[in-house]
Amino acid sequence: MVARLVLALVLAIVAGALVGVPPESAAQGREVNVYSSRHYDTDDLIYTAFTGETGIKVNVIEGGEDQLVERIRSEGANSPADVLITVDAGRLWRAQQAGVLQPVSSATLQARVPANLRDPDGYWYGITKRARVIMYSTERVNPADLSTYEALADPRWRGKVLVRSSSHVYNQSLVGSMIEAIGAEATERWARGLVANFARRPQGADADQLKAIAAGEGDVAITNTYYLARMAKSDNPADRAVAAVVAPFFPNQGDRGAHVNVSGGGVVGTSRNRDNAVAFLEFLTGDAAQEIFARASNEYPVVAGVSLDPVLLAFGSFREDSVNAARFGANNPQALQIMDRAGWR
Repeated sequence: MVARLVLALVLAIVAGALVGVPPESAAQGREVNVYSSRHYDTDDLIYTAFTGETGIKVNVIEGGEDQLVERIRSEGANSPADVLITVDAGRLWRAQQAGVLQPVSSATLQARVPANLRDPDGYWYGITKRARVIMYSTERVNPADLSTYEALADPRWRGKVLVRSSSHVYNQSLVGSMIEAIGAEATERWARGLVANFARRPQGADADQLKAIAAGEGDVAITNTYYLARMAKSDNPADRAVAAVVAPFFPNQGDRGAHVNVSGGGVVGTSRNRDNAVAFLEFLTGDAAQEIFARASNEYPVVAGVSLDPVLLAFGSFREDSVNAARFGANNPQALQIMDRAGWR
Protein backbone atom coordinates (compact mmCIF):
# COMPACT_ATOMS: atom_id res chain seq x y z
CA MET A 1 0.00 0.00 0.00
CA VAL A 2 2.75 2.44 0.97
CA ALA A 3 4.71 1.63 -2.19
CA ARG A 4 1.64 2.35 -4.32
CA LEU A 5 1.08 5.66 -2.54
CA VAL A 6 4.70 6.65 -3.06
CA LEU A 7 4.60 5.75 -6.74
CA ALA A 8 1.36 7.69 -7.20
CA LEU A 9 2.93 10.70 -5.52
CA VAL A 10 5.98 10.55 -7.75
CA LEU A 11 3.89 10.23 -10.91
CA ALA A 12 1.83 13.20 -9.84
CA ILE A 13 4.97 15.26 -9.25
CA VAL A 14 6.41 14.32 -12.61
CA ALA A 15 3.17 14.88 -14.50
CA GLY A 16 2.63 18.26 -12.91
CA ALA A 17 6.24 19.31 -13.33
CA LEU A 18 6.47 18.35 -16.99
CA VAL A 19 3.79 20.88 -17.84
CA GLY A 20 6.15 23.66 -16.88
CA VAL A 21 9.36 22.27 -18.40
CA PRO A 22 10.48 24.13 -21.51
CA PRO A 23 10.66 21.65 -24.43
CA GLU A 24 14.21 22.67 -25.19
CA SER A 25 15.43 21.83 -21.68
CA ALA A 26 16.22 18.18 -22.43
CA ALA A 27 18.00 19.17 -25.60
CA GLN A 28 20.32 21.46 -23.64
CA GLY A 29 22.00 18.38 -22.19
CA ARG A 30 21.76 19.66 -18.64
CA GLU A 31 22.77 17.10 -16.05
CA VAL A 32 23.93 16.51 -12.51
CA ASN A 33 26.24 13.62 -11.60
CA VAL A 34 25.51 12.08 -8.22
CA TYR A 35 27.82 9.75 -6.30
CA SER A 36 25.62 8.03 -3.71
CA SER A 37 26.13 5.42 -1.01
CA ARG A 38 22.37 5.18 -0.44
CA HIS A 39 21.01 2.02 -2.04
CA TYR A 40 17.28 2.62 -2.04
CA ASP A 41 15.18 2.12 -5.18
CA THR A 42 12.86 4.86 -3.99
CA ASP A 43 15.67 7.40 -4.33
CA ASP A 44 15.53 6.72 -8.07
CA LEU A 45 11.89 7.81 -8.04
CA ILE A 46 12.91 11.12 -6.49
CA TYR A 47 15.60 11.59 -9.14
CA THR A 48 12.99 10.99 -11.82
CA ALA A 49 10.74 13.60 -10.23
CA PHE A 50 13.64 16.10 -10.18
CA THR A 51 14.24 15.58 -13.89
CA GLY A 52 10.55 15.99 -14.55
CA GLU A 53 10.47 19.31 -12.74
CA THR A 54 13.73 20.78 -14.01
CA GLY A 55 14.71 18.95 -17.19
CA ILE A 56 18.07 18.19 -15.55
CA LYS A 57 19.16 14.59 -16.05
CA VAL A 58 20.43 12.76 -12.97
CA ASN A 59 23.33 10.35 -13.51
CA VAL A 60 23.99 8.15 -10.48
CA ILE A 61 27.04 6.14 -9.47
CA GLU A 62 26.56 4.03 -6.35
CA GLY A 63 29.25 2.66 -4.10
CA GLY A 64 30.51 2.39 -0.55
CA GLU A 65 31.05 5.58 1.41
CA ASP A 66 34.83 5.41 1.67
CA GLN A 67 35.09 4.09 -1.88
CA LEU A 68 33.24 7.08 -3.32
CA VAL A 69 35.29 9.64 -1.41
CA GLU A 70 38.51 7.97 -2.49
CA ARG A 71 37.24 7.84 -6.07
CA ILE A 72 36.56 11.58 -6.08
CA ARG A 73 40.00 12.23 -4.64
CA SER A 74 41.74 10.03 -7.19
CA GLU A 75 39.78 11.57 -10.06
CA GLY A 76 40.91 15.00 -8.98
CA ALA A 77 40.02 17.92 -11.23
CA ASN A 78 38.70 15.45 -13.81
CA SER A 79 36.03 14.03 -11.51
CA PRO A 80 32.57 14.15 -13.09
CA ALA A 81 30.95 14.13 -9.65
CA ASP A 82 28.73 17.08 -8.76
CA VAL A 83 27.02 15.80 -5.60
CA LEU A 84 28.09 13.32 -2.93
CA ILE A 85 25.29 11.69 -0.93
CA THR A 86 26.08 9.45 2.00
CA VAL A 87 24.68 8.28 5.32
CA ASP A 88 25.74 9.55 8.73
CA ALA A 89 27.09 12.96 9.60
CA GLY A 90 30.35 11.31 10.62
CA ARG A 91 30.95 10.24 7.03
CA LEU A 92 29.92 13.63 5.68
CA TRP A 93 32.43 15.21 8.04
CA ARG A 94 35.13 12.82 6.80
CA ALA A 95 34.35 13.78 3.20
CA GLN A 96 34.65 17.42 4.15
CA GLN A 97 37.98 16.79 5.88
CA ALA A 98 39.17 14.90 2.79
CA GLY A 99 38.68 18.10 0.81
CA VAL A 100 36.14 16.75 -1.68
CA LEU A 101 33.27 19.13 -0.80
CA GLN A 102 32.76 22.85 -1.28
CA PRO A 103 30.65 25.21 0.84
CA VAL A 104 27.22 26.17 -0.46
CA SER A 105 25.20 29.16 0.67
CA SER A 106 21.57 28.55 -0.21
CA ALA A 107 18.69 30.44 1.38
CA THR A 108 16.41 27.51 0.56
CA LEU A 109 18.62 24.91 2.22
CA GLN A 110 19.27 27.11 5.25
CA ALA A 111 15.55 27.74 5.68
CA ARG A 112 14.45 24.13 5.26
CA VAL A 113 17.22 22.17 6.98
CA PRO A 114 17.48 22.82 10.74
CA ALA A 115 20.82 24.22 11.86
CA ASN A 116 21.73 21.10 13.85
CA LEU A 117 21.27 18.90 10.76
CA ARG A 118 23.69 20.75 8.46
CA ASP A 119 27.31 21.78 8.47
CA PRO A 120 27.71 25.25 10.01
CA ASP A 121 29.77 26.35 6.99
CA GLY A 122 27.47 24.82 4.37
CA TYR A 123 29.68 21.94 3.24
CA TRP A 124 26.79 19.46 3.60
CA TYR A 125 23.09 19.37 4.40
CA GLY A 126 20.90 16.64 5.89
CA ILE A 127 18.22 15.25 3.59
CA THR A 128 16.75 12.56 5.88
CA LYS A 129 16.87 12.02 9.61
CA ARG A 130 17.27 8.80 11.59
CA ALA A 131 16.94 8.25 15.33
CA ARG A 132 19.23 5.81 17.13
CA VAL A 133 17.28 4.61 20.12
CA ILE A 134 16.82 1.80 22.62
CA MET A 135 14.85 -1.21 21.39
CA TYR A 136 13.38 -3.55 23.97
CA SER A 137 11.57 -6.86 24.32
CA THR A 138 7.88 -6.26 24.96
CA GLU A 139 7.77 -9.70 26.59
CA ARG A 140 10.60 -9.26 29.11
CA VAL A 141 11.12 -5.53 29.66
CA ASN A 142 8.89 -2.98 31.33
CA PRO A 143 9.47 0.32 29.46
CA ALA A 144 9.12 2.09 32.80
CA ASP A 145 12.54 0.60 33.64
CA LEU A 146 14.14 2.41 30.70
CA SER A 147 15.29 6.03 30.77
CA THR A 148 18.58 7.09 29.17
CA TYR A 149 21.50 5.81 27.12
CA GLU A 150 23.60 6.29 30.24
CA ALA A 151 21.32 4.00 32.28
CA LEU A 152 22.12 1.05 30.01
CA ALA A 153 25.47 0.87 31.85
CA ASP A 154 23.65 0.07 35.10
CA PRO A 155 24.39 -3.48 36.38
CA ARG A 156 20.67 -4.29 36.19
CA TRP A 157 21.23 -4.80 32.45
CA ARG A 158 24.15 -7.21 32.91
CA GLY A 159 24.12 -9.76 30.08
CA LYS A 160 21.12 -8.13 28.39
CA VAL A 161 22.46 -5.44 26.02
CA LEU A 162 22.83 -6.02 22.27
CA VAL A 163 24.63 -3.71 19.85
CA ARG A 164 26.64 -3.89 16.67
CA SER A 165 30.41 -3.40 16.41
CA SER A 166 32.25 -0.25 17.40
CA SER A 167 33.71 -0.24 13.89
CA HIS A 168 30.40 1.01 12.50
CA VAL A 169 30.00 4.76 12.16
CA TYR A 170 26.46 4.70 13.62
CA ASN A 171 27.86 3.76 17.01
CA GLN A 172 30.86 6.05 16.62
CA SER A 173 28.53 8.98 16.05
CA LEU A 174 26.38 8.04 19.04
CA VAL A 175 29.46 7.99 21.25
CA GLY A 176 30.60 11.25 19.65
CA SER A 177 27.30 12.82 20.62
CA MET A 178 27.71 11.62 24.18
CA ILE A 179 31.19 13.13 24.38
CA GLU A 180 29.60 16.42 23.39
CA ALA A 181 26.83 16.05 25.97
CA ILE A 182 28.51 14.63 29.07
CA GLY A 183 32.25 14.87 28.37
CA ALA A 184 34.92 12.33 27.50
CA GLU A 185 35.52 10.95 31.00
CA ALA A 186 31.85 10.27 31.71
CA THR A 187 31.44 8.78 28.24
CA GLU A 188 34.30 6.37 28.84
CA ARG A 189 32.82 5.28 32.17
CA TRP A 190 29.54 4.69 30.37
CA ALA A 191 31.20 2.71 27.58
CA ARG A 192 32.95 0.45 30.07
CA GLY A 193 29.69 -0.18 31.90
CA LEU A 194 27.86 -0.85 28.65
CA VAL A 195 30.48 -3.37 27.52
CA ALA A 196 30.18 -5.14 30.88
CA ASN A 197 26.47 -5.53 30.15
CA PHE A 198 26.82 -6.98 26.63
CA ALA A 199 24.75 -10.11 26.07
CA ARG A 200 27.20 -11.27 23.41
CA ARG A 201 30.15 -10.04 21.42
CA PRO A 202 29.00 -7.27 19.05
CA GLN A 203 28.08 -8.73 15.68
CA GLY A 204 25.81 -8.21 12.71
CA ALA A 205 23.82 -5.18 11.62
CA ASP A 206 21.02 -3.38 13.44
CA ALA A 207 18.39 -5.81 12.15
CA ASP A 208 20.38 -8.66 13.70
CA GLN A 209 20.11 -7.02 17.10
CA LEU A 210 16.32 -6.93 16.76
CA LYS A 211 16.26 -10.59 15.76
CA ALA A 212 18.44 -11.41 18.78
CA ILE A 213 15.94 -9.68 21.09
CA ALA A 214 13.12 -11.78 19.62
CA ALA A 215 15.23 -14.94 20.03
CA GLY A 216 15.86 -14.17 23.69
CA GLU A 217 19.61 -13.56 23.34
CA GLY A 218 19.24 -10.15 24.95
CA ASP A 219 16.55 -7.84 26.23
CA VAL A 220 17.54 -4.41 24.92
CA ALA A 221 19.48 -3.11 21.94
CA ILE A 222 20.67 0.13 20.38
CA THR A 223 19.53 0.49 16.76
CA ASN A 224 18.13 2.97 14.27
CA THR A 225 14.35 3.16 14.17
CA TYR A 226 13.96 2.45 10.46
CA TYR A 227 15.20 -1.12 10.87
CA LEU A 228 12.20 -1.94 13.06
CA ALA A 229 9.85 -0.10 10.69
CA ARG A 230 11.14 -2.13 7.74
CA MET A 231 10.61 -5.39 9.59
CA ALA A 232 7.09 -4.38 10.60
CA LYS A 233 6.26 -3.70 6.94
CA SER A 234 8.15 -6.69 5.52
CA ASP A 235 6.63 -9.33 3.28
CA ASN A 236 8.59 -11.88 5.30
CA PRO A 237 6.48 -13.34 8.15
CA ALA A 238 9.64 -13.95 10.20
CA ASP A 239 10.50 -10.24 10.10
CA ARG A 240 6.98 -9.27 11.11
CA ALA A 241 7.15 -11.75 13.97
CA VAL A 242 10.28 -10.00 15.25
CA ALA A 243 8.65 -6.57 14.98
CA ALA A 244 5.64 -7.86 16.91
CA VAL A 245 7.72 -8.46 20.08
CA VAL A 246 10.10 -5.48 19.89
CA ALA A 247 9.30 -1.82 20.55
CA PRO A 248 11.29 1.44 20.45
CA PHE A 249 12.07 3.56 23.48
CA PHE A 250 13.26 7.12 22.95
CA PRO A 251 15.85 7.82 25.63
CA ASN A 252 16.86 11.00 27.44
CA GLN A 253 13.47 12.63 27.03
CA GLY A 254 13.97 14.41 30.35
CA ASP A 255 17.17 16.14 29.25
CA ARG A 256 18.95 16.44 25.89
CA GLY A 257 16.73 14.10 23.87
CA ALA A 258 17.33 11.05 21.67
CA HIS A 259 20.32 10.90 19.35
CA VAL A 260 19.49 11.74 15.73
CA ASN A 261 21.70 11.51 12.66
CA VAL A 262 21.25 12.18 8.96
CA SER A 263 21.68 11.04 5.43
CA GLY A 264 22.99 14.08 3.65
CA GLY A 265 24.65 15.54 0.63
CA GLY A 266 27.12 18.16 -0.43
CA VAL A 267 28.42 19.70 -3.63
CA VAL A 268 31.73 18.24 -4.80
CA GLY A 269 34.55 20.77 -4.91
CA THR A 270 35.34 20.17 -8.58
CA SER A 271 31.70 20.18 -9.73
CA ARG A 272 31.22 21.38 -13.30
CA ASN A 273 27.47 21.69 -12.81
CA ARG A 274 27.38 23.60 -9.56
CA ASP A 275 24.05 25.37 -10.10
CA ASN A 276 22.41 22.06 -11.03
CA ALA A 277 23.95 20.45 -7.98
CA VAL A 278 22.57 23.12 -5.65
CA ALA A 279 19.15 22.87 -7.30
CA PHE A 280 19.26 19.10 -6.79
CA LEU A 281 19.99 19.41 -3.06
CA GLU A 282 17.24 22.00 -2.73
CA PHE A 283 14.80 19.64 -4.44
CA LEU A 284 15.68 16.86 -2.00
CA THR A 285 14.55 19.11 0.85
CA GLY A 286 11.25 19.98 -0.83
CA ASP A 287 8.02 18.68 0.68
CA ALA A 288 7.38 16.16 -2.11
CA ALA A 289 10.82 14.54 -1.90
CA GLN A 290 10.74 14.64 1.88
CA GLU A 291 7.43 12.79 1.94
CA ILE A 292 8.80 10.09 -0.36
CA PHE A 293 11.85 9.69 1.88
CA ALA A 294 9.63 9.45 4.96
CA ARG A 295 7.14 6.98 3.50
CA ALA A 296 9.39 4.78 1.39
CA SER A 297 12.68 4.52 3.26
CA ASN A 298 11.19 4.66 6.77
CA GLU A 299 13.32 7.63 7.77
CA TYR A 300 12.23 10.86 9.40
CA PRO A 301 12.04 14.00 7.21
CA VAL A 302 14.41 16.83 8.04
CA VAL A 303 11.72 19.36 7.15
CA ALA A 304 9.05 20.05 9.74
CA GLY A 305 5.44 19.41 8.85
CA VAL A 306 5.99 16.57 6.37
CA SER A 307 3.72 13.58 6.98
CA LEU A 308 5.32 10.45 8.39
CA ASP A 309 5.06 6.83 7.41
CA PRO A 310 2.21 5.31 9.49
CA VAL A 311 4.60 2.88 11.21
CA LEU A 312 6.92 5.69 12.27
CA LEU A 313 3.93 7.73 13.33
CA ALA A 314 2.88 4.86 15.58
CA PHE A 315 6.30 4.98 17.27
CA GLY A 316 5.28 8.35 18.69
CA SER A 317 6.79 11.80 18.84
CA PHE A 318 9.97 12.45 20.75
CA ARG A 319 12.43 15.09 21.89
CA GLU A 320 15.65 14.94 19.85
CA ASP A 321 19.17 15.98 20.74
CA SER A 322 19.84 19.36 19.14
CA VAL A 323 23.64 19.14 19.10
CA ASN A 324 25.01 19.96 15.66
CA ALA A 325 25.59 16.73 13.74
CA ALA A 326 29.00 18.00 12.58
CA ARG A 327 30.23 17.34 16.12
CA PHE A 328 29.80 13.59 15.62
CA GLY A 329 32.57 13.63 13.06
CA ALA A 330 34.77 16.04 14.97
CA ASN A 331 34.55 13.78 18.03
CA ASN A 332 35.00 10.58 16.04
CA PRO A 333 38.73 10.00 16.73
CA GLN A 334 38.19 10.37 20.46
CA ALA A 335 35.07 8.21 20.32
CA LEU A 336 37.02 5.40 18.68
CA GLN A 337 39.74 5.59 21.33
CA ILE A 338 37.15 5.44 24.09
CA MET A 339 35.38 2.46 22.55
CA ASP A 340 38.65 0.61 22.04
CA ARG A 341 39.79 1.19 25.61
CA ALA A 342 36.39 0.03 26.88
CA GLY A 343 36.70 -3.25 24.98
CA TRP A 344 33.82 -2.52 22.61
CA ARG A 345 34.89 -4.52 19.55
